Amino acid sequence: MPDGAGAEPGWERIASAPFDADIELAVINEDGEAMLAFPCRRMPDGWVNAVTGEAVEIHPTHWRVWETSSQR
Repeated sequence: MPDGAGAEPGWERIASAPFDADIELAVINEDGEAMLAFPCRRMPDGWVNAVTGEAVEIHPTHWRVWETSSQR
């Protein structure tokens, strides 16, 4: 889990997240740090679930390339 820059390989600061790419997001919530269980895409007006296309109201802190279940 990301804990500052470079704490775990592959995690990048959210400001560098690409548009039009399936990515994994990390968020900080009331339980601490967590990774979303589905891929997301960055859009000009926010984030969407890459599977459903629905808007996702989140404030992620880090991102990395989404790996399919066969790659994990």
